[in-house]
Amino acid sequence: MSLRQTLSGTGVALVTPFRSNMEVDLDALGRIIDHVIDGGVEYVVTLGTTGETPTLSKEEKIAVIRYTYEKVNNRVPVVVGVGGNDTYSLVKELETLPLDKATAILSASPYYNKPSQEGIYQHYKMLAAATPKPILLYNVPGRSGRNMTAETTLRLAKDFTQIAGIKEASGDMAQCMQILRDRPEDFLVVSGDDALVLPQIACGMDGVISVAANALPKVFTTMVRESLQYNFKAAKTLNDQLIQAYDLMFAENNPAGVKAFMAELGLLENYLRMPMLPLSEVLHNQVKTYLKK
Repeated sequence: MSLRQTLSGTGVALVTPFRSNMEVDLDALGRIIDHVIDGGVEYVVTLGTTGETPTLSKEEKIAVIRYTYEKVNNRVPVVVGVGGNDTYSLVKELETLPLDKATAILSASPYYNKPSQEGIYQHYKMLAAATPKPILLYNVPGRSGRNMTAETTLRLAKDFTQIAGIKEASGDMAQCMQILRDRPEDFLVVSGDDALVLPQIACGMDGVISVAANALPKVFTTMVRESLQYNFKAAKTLNDQLIQAYDLMFAENNPAGVKAFMAELGLLENYLRMPMLPLSEVLHNQVKTYLKK
């Protein structure tokens, strides 16, 4: 089965819960994993940017990966986020992280140093040579500072069998449609924008790696499935219910928004690692009002 078949539908970019002393809360992580799997997600993604990964130590990353494998217990596939802006360090990380049980690796395009398109290509070329696991590219210019063009994505897709898909979060619908038109048949293309999932699936995307599904997995995964079955009227009805939630989740920063929802649902304590702060009181009250509806 190709990765495009295995990872179709809704993946969830898991948050990393913390206790008041800022230690990783594995008990809460277990509750969250059960919550999203029971809610219908097709797979989980650990150590993405939603997981506040830049603030985690190497030891914490290993502990989170191992706990995730154990708690998921083969119920759904696990994708592991391995990204960074130092290519050589990232190659070493791929060799030392426990990736044996991972279905794939999600690797964000290098952030901050803003490489050229050729630099992005050579970065992923080195990663593809360093790992036996399939790689999902992650284009997120809002965080990385540099868009990965459709031409670069398609070049990587066609040149390296190890590069098996992309999470596209540019928000550029024309770019997404170009990738979808010209991709290899088995190349997975999923959305990285919860608010754009419905129209992007209409254009041909295979699903999404979602933030919102941490908190609201049942309604979100149902919306995605209806979209994938081209039942867009039913999908729109569900998506209309979620629009305000998307706005609140991303109003200040991610994952402060979704953690506010999850705290109200009793899934975790509402702590983030600096420099991220919990959602402001005004917006948090709007989250409470939304959930009561």
